[in-house]
Amino acid sequence: MTRKVLDTIVAAETPEGITLELRPAGLCARACAFLLDLLIRFAIFYAVAMATVMLGGVGLAVYLIMLFALEWLYPVVFELTRWGATPGKRALGIKVVMDNGLPITPAASFTRNLLRVADFLPFFYGFGVVCLLLRKDYKRLGDLAAATLVVYQPREAKKLVLAQAPPLAPAIPVALPDQAAVIALAARAARLTGARLDELAALAAPVSGDRGRSGPEVTTRVLGVANWFLGRR
Repeated sequence: MTRKVLDTIVAAETPEGITLELRPAGLCARACAFLLDLLIRFAIFYAVAMATVMLGGVGLAVYLIMLFALEWLYPVVFELTRWGATPGKRALGIKVVMDNGLPITPAASFTRNLLRVADFLPFFYGFGVVCLLLRKDYKRLGDLAAATLVVYQPREAKKLVLAQAPPLAPAIPVALPDQAAVIALAARAARLTGARLDELAALAAPVSGDRGRSGPEVTTRVLGVANWFLGRR
């Protein structure tokens, strides 16, 4: 089996010495969250414009103040809530944290959002997208400067656990490093969502003879192979 990375995890240590596993959000999730927030802000822009159009100069001043607040303060205000995320990010199940996994600070939030100007260059977040795609932790320029990460929110534990999967002999010869990767995936099965576990198990599906397939049945067989590797036969 060709060895593959089964997950992208960033280990972070808190000031108390606790090691956390953070799963950075990639380009797709962040782009969808950005578009949702853009739609929300556009709706507010439109509503304020309709409400102030008849107020003349005063209305224009109110509109410009609202425009500034939504463009620069909208993400900061929401990131500093207990959710650490704008409405768009919350809808996608992601949030902003510090590199050590702790809640984002006001200074870091202001920094990462002010540097959206640099990320936007040369056209529509060109630098930001390139930087994000070149890094394992998916950081854009603002995240690098502010020492922040955009990560997936912890989800409910998956009910399927390693002990529930009947042992299954591997369908192909598997090198020791790949055996260790499958066992590591199985050890985390109870902490992953069903969809995420199925996604990662699909990468290891060749060991159970299910290359190119995915789903709960494939996941169960991959976990069964992990049991086989552990000597539970």
